[in-house]
Amino acid sequence: MGSSDFAIAMILPGLEVRVINPDDTYYKFQGYVQRVSDGTAAVLFEGGNWDKLVTFRLSELEPVK
Repeated sequence: MGSSDFAIAMILPGLEVRVINPDDTYYKFQGYVQRVSDGTAAVLFEGGNWDKLVTFRLSELEPVK
């Protein structure tokens, strides 16, 4: 198991994550994982007067340290 596989395995609901795909609109945004299923995670972004739930592939996310 490589280091990227380990990071993917560590993404669980409640964890704060950052989007690492530079081609994505949400690049560098941080949010909270709401659920994980079939290699994807639903991430909740909160920004002042708005909330947004967006689904990403696990490979597009990294835990915030």
